[in-house]
Amino acid sequence: MFSLPRLLLALLALLSFSAQANWHLDGESSRLSFISSKNGDTAEIHRFLVLHGKVDRKGAAELMIEMDSNSSGVPLRDERMRKDLFEYARFAEAKVRAQIDLRPINDLANGAQVELRLPLTVELHGKEHSYDALLLATRLDERRFQVVTLEPLMLRAEEFDLVPGLETLRKAAGLKSISPSVPVSAVLIFTAR
Repeated sequence: MFSLPRLLLALLALLSFSAQANWHLDGESSRLSFISSKNGDTAEIHRFLVLHGKVDRKGAAELMIEMDSNSSGVPLRDERMRKDLFEYARFAEAKVRAQIDLRPINDLANGAQVELRLPLTVELHGKEHSYDALLLATRLDERRFQVVTLEPLMLRAEEFDLVPGLETLRKAAGLKSISPSVPVSAVLIFTAR
């Protein structure tokens, strides 16, 4: 039979565990996607299938994206993007880094949400660029939280030296134009360990 003091002790241990835990990305449940535009009137959705990430006890967050995992549903396009745009043989991963104040998230009740505006750094194709991101964090339960972009990040090809690759793609596909700007959205699920 449980006594009240033992039950309270167990609850406190669980709460302190999640507050002190490292958080690891659930890559299967998470999604990072972007939209490309070509010829001025055609948009296509792309996503990365392999993501890794963590948030340590001090709130240092890192997301790693495997660049050869891009998927648009068209194998030839995906292979051209991997080789000619992302140059994945030289730049196998992209990274996103941020510093998060974990207190507002750890203090949330299950199901509660908090908006976060924070600076983050994107490292892609050997270049870095900083952004101001608007995110929504939701405490799913004692061991999981979700972070969603409330506004897509607008990445521009010239910020990451991707313009030559875009031109190669444009010529190979016989297109008039490919937009140099892409909105990027994310739904990330983290689990305490």
